[in-house]
Amino acid sequence: MMNGVVNGAPINNSLEKPLKIFIGYDPREDLAYEVCRYSILKRSSIPIEINPIKQSELRKNGLYWRERGKLESTEFSFTRFLTPHLANFDGWAMFVDCDFLYLEDIKELRSLLDDKYAVMCVQHDYTPKETTKMDGAVQTVYPRKNWSSMVLYNCGHPKNKVLTPEVVNTQTGAYLHRFQWLDDSEIGSIPFVWNFLVGHNKVVENDPSTYPKAIHYTLGGPWFEAWKNCEFGDLWTKESEEYQKVDKAQVE
Repeated sequence: MMNGVVNGAPINNSLEKPLKIFIGYDPREDLAYEVCRYSILKRSSIPIEINPIKQSELRKNGLYWRERGKLESTEFSFTRFLTPHLANFDGWAMFVDCDFLYLEDIKELRSLLDDKYAVMCVQHDYTPKETTKMDGAVQTVYPRKNWSSMVLYNCGHPKNKVLTPEVVNTQTGAYLHRFQWLDDSEIGSIPFVWNFLVGHNKVVENDPSTYPKAIHYTLGGPWFEAWKNCEFGDLWTKESEEYQKVDKAQVE
């Protein structure tokens, strides 16, 4: 059942408040964005509202003016932290990179939310061995690597009100990506299967607790020629082909 919002209009009549989901958008990865969005919508049994975080639109609207740094591998390296602002500092909202493929109902993820936390995420202990990722982008190593790639924000939490456009445009990468506006006790943990890092996390045979619920192609996915045969690439390719058939049928 596909509950969600298409072109700004809800596609179900539920009175339940939609979960706001913001997906990082980069023009180089348009198809990745569309497939990520499709994979969430297709499996969701709850109302959701999905919006891309597009840097060009944020600049046009005066919300983002930061110059792009040499280590920013995508256009949403910093814009992601505008999520609480874009959600009007109200309720829970999720940010996710576009290089994800969801395999399970987002309702299950929402059930993990705990209002005592300001944010919740998968708390990876991850140090990549590779020096490059995606289409030759530099691979950076820093504490709490990949924590910010999928975050559930308790947007109304007092501590998150610091994430104004001014702060997002001027603070350091360390401050933002390491959640330094928060105490450690305000950061909740999500099981790693909701941000399953290809090339790092492993499936243990006969252990369902290790089966991925959301695959993160953090080094690069099949939408890049060099990564067409990556681990779990077949799942993304299948989803992409299905999305394109559905999209073509809707256009026709």
